[in-house]
Amino acid sequence: MINQLPIINMLIFLATALIIPLLSKRTFKITLILGFIMLLCVVTSSFFLIFHIAEHGAILYQFGGHDSKIGIEFKVDLMAAIIGLFVVGLTTIIYIYSCGDETEGVEQKEYGRYYILLFIMLFAILGIVYTNDLFNAYVFMEIISITTCSIISIKRKKETYAASFRYVMLNEIGSLSYLFGVALIYMVTGYTNIDWVSQSIQSIWQLYSINIIIALGFMIVGIGIKAAIFPFHIWLPDAHASAPSSSSAILSSIIVKVYIVVLIKLLFKVFKLDILNHFHVSTILVIVAATGMIMGSIFAIAQKDIKRMLGYSSISQIGYIVMGIAMFSSLGLASAMFHIISHGLMKAALFLSVGIVIYKKKIKKKNDFEGLAYEMPITMSVFTIAALGMIGIPLTSGFISKLTLGMASLDHRQGYLIIIVVLSGLLNVIYYLPIIISSFLKSEPNTYHPFKIEKVPWPMLTSVILLGIGILTFGIFPNLIMNMITQAAELFGLI
Repeated sequence: MINQLPIINMLIFLATALIIPLLSKRTFKITLILGFIMLLCVVTSSFFLIFHIAEHGAILYQFGGHDSKIGIEFKVDLMAAIIGLFVVGLTTIIYIYSCGDETEGVEQKEYGRYYILLFIMLFAILGIVYTNDLFNAYVFMEIISITTCSIISIKRKKETYAASFRYVMLNEIGSLSYLFGVALIYMVTGYTNIDWVSQSIQSIWQLYSINIIIALGFMIVGIGIKAAIFPFHIWLPDAHASAPSSSSAILSSIIVKVYIVVLIKLLFKVFKLDILNHFHVSTILVIVAATGMIMGSIFAIAQKDIKRMLGYSSISQIGYIVMGIAMFSSLGLASAMFHIISHGLMKAALFLSVGIVIYKKKIKKKNDFEGLAYEMPITMSVFTIAALGMIGIPLTSGFISKLTLGMASLDHRQGYLIIIVVLSGLLNVIYYLPIIISSFLKSEPNTYHPFKIEKVPWPMLTSVILLGIGILTFGIFPNLIMNMITQAAELFGLI
């Protein structure tokens, strides 16, 4: 029964997506309650999975009882269990928010379809986290691409159609690039199962070095497009600016991170250090990460639309994660995994806070935030906590992310990377701090503005408050998750 829990989690989401159309003639609150109950069930199951795997080891599940050489296999190790809980936990908070804002600009007749797409997406996300098969990962990638494109374009506006078209075209290029790499690996090894591919490739890669480097290059580029790693990021800002705020939060906090998990599996489970070091992959990834960290922040500074600014900020923050991975060390990987969670909380808080502002004030420009904290103190307080976390101020989870990344760079004798981290943090100050100062300190002269609690639906405020608490909790007590993350990173056998 325990070995089947990952499958049960996925089937719960798929069943929910199938049940929602049957409830179309009933009040929509029943659909929302059903979705929330299902999410709580999977959250509970995911908690149990983590503690079971930490004690007893990874869960293996072969579909149909077929041998893993020819069949589909799921392998839920500690990293997969942690990421799975992060995904469903954060989605539950975003789901609570979406119940309050009525999916921001989506027509009422589309509400049911929106949640159908959301649960199908969650089904595929867990599949890509759990799978131990390269081709199976591609299948789940395609499901995620289709559902994400639909969620972006669901608002039925010209700009959303343009953004979703750009998203689907670029992501299909990424999918084909990844699939071509899988085909080359299959040509050499005869397998798509990650464990069997890894075992085979370690003994033959010198004989087929051209195939291997081409496959590795195509797969990294394909994942880079889907994860919006600089310079393959061009679809992300428009998608964020056009989609409902709850969708933007899912895109930035969860979707792109799932592809980073695929990258981690590809590098450290399939190819491993000997091959990666031979082809100098670490150096290439460090250059890509450093460039993304700086350029993403520079582009963010130039934006007037706050959601586009947050989109470019995500590109910069993805650079932090890639840099941690590029160190090819246990501490570096642990810092990357911690930042996946930390950035997920912070960016979800930022997008949902902005979503409340859009809901209440109908504004999207940074300059319009002047004095807004007097009218919306809770919303702007959470925005401030998340923004300070992005900068890396102590007592926030973002500070722990950057501190751990700096320690990893020193531990691996790459201390010069700290300069890039500090410079990127200073650039974050340039575009976050003016918004904070403007909203809390700027107002018309000689005018008294008493703070008043904003009148918005309680699910919206509840969700952002929970995210703010999460950012501070993991900033003050990072060992609540860091010890387990470190344990998961050490299982990859890195230095």
